[in-house]
Amino acid sequence: MQGYSSMEIFYESRQEVPVAEACDVIVCGGGPAGAAAAVAAARAGARTRLFEMHGCLGGTWTSGLLSWILDVANKPGLMAEIIAECKRRGAYAPRGGTDFAYDVEAMKLLLEDLCGAAGVRLHYFTHVVAAVRGKDNRLALVVTESKSGRQAWRAAAFIDATGDGDLGAQAGCGYGLGREDTGQCQPMSLECHFIGVRAADIEPFIGGGQAEPKRRLLAEMARAGVEPSYHAPTIFRIRDDLFCLAANHQYKVLATDAAGITQATIEARAELHRLVEALRRLGPPWAEMRIVATGEQIGVREGRRIHGLYRVTIDDLVEGRSHEDGICNVRFPIDVHAVDPARSKGFDSAGKRARPYDVPLRALIAKDVDGLLMAGRCISGDFLAHSSYRVGGDAVTTGQAAGVTAALAAKSGRTPREVPWADVKAAIGQLAALPK
Repeated sequence: MQGYSSMEIFYESRQEVPVAEACDVIVCGGGPAGAAAAVAAARAGARTRLFEMHGCLGGTWTSGLLSWILDVANKPGLMAEIIAECKRRGAYAPRGGTDFAYDVEAMKLLLEDLCGAAGVRLHYFTHVVAAVRGKDNRLALVVTESKSGRQAWRAAAFIDATGDGDLGAQAGCGYGLGREDTGQCQPMSLECHFIGVRAADIEPFIGGGQAEPKRRLLAEMARAGVEPSYHAPTIFRIRDDLFCLAANHQYKVLATDAAGITQATIEARAELHRLVEALRRLGPPWAEMRIVATGEQIGVREGRRIHGLYRVTIDDLVEGRSHEDGICNVRFPIDVHAVDPARSKGFDSAGKRARPYDVPLRALIAKDVDGLLMAGRCISGDFLAHSSYRVGGDAVTTGQAAGVTAALAAKSGRTPREVPWADVKAAIGQLAALPK
């Protein structure tokens, strides 16, 4: 008997789950943070496996079509290596300052090449569905589900790079979600790529983080008779006459609600097509504008923030704090996209000004469970701080620190919190010293 239902509860019968393999480090999530963590761990000598639910690495960079990487300055190591490799492959498009656009397909291949060269074992189309702790409160194994069935995997150290803190929650860690006072989360956004217009003809509307092109585009959409749900719509030029459009906000959706994310994705995709169709009806320069792709993954700005040994707060940002164990220097501003569309449909700094600050290694080490690190936007911090450190350049840099620390812990038989900072610093320095 496989199970029985009682009222509205289904009781799943006990089942034997084969332990597929044991390794040194397991990384859950293959976005920018997870890919960097896996490469760093493998380069540090750890037998490393990475589990990813999509069919490529990169997360929002690739499946989400983001096409733009923020806060890449002063990021030695893997972020600098990715930039150099994008340039070498002709996939790099400078857009003023240090931020840049990139070719999504080239990025997929680049990240796979980095993992392959390092010896990372990749597992696509695989969901991590459970985590098991041993008697010593140390994370012992994770359970996955895929076309291969239900399998268990042991490791000496684990990294949660799921973005939403899924592994940390499954392991029993405490976490924050949304604003501390209301629980509201920043809106989600879906990106699209479009062609059919010439860069020279729409130059006044192109502009990454610049305010004036956004205002012009909003006015142009109003002239077309449509109002985007995001009042700072943005066109990024990727290369030649290929562009990315960011113009929608899906409000009041939680990263932990699959039904809500599904509906948000459907609504966002429909809105993008509606906006483009309206612009096309205006005639030149938009007359031949066509969407060629929408993200298969909606951009989730925030999910769970797993409790760590240190919590990055707004005070760290305002004071520009540095830490002895600083592993990532963040220079991106406070960037809160409106949580309540009745008040605003744009973004702001919540009346605060951030100075360059450090994310310490302690913010990457889980407080409630041993053997677990976090990388990317699920590290330990408060709502406002998270709005600053959640971007791509910082995801990669926290990922490489988590990967190095996990490898050192696994090889020495220690937990991540027991690894001396001097050892971590030296290992990160070796990554940064590699030729670009």
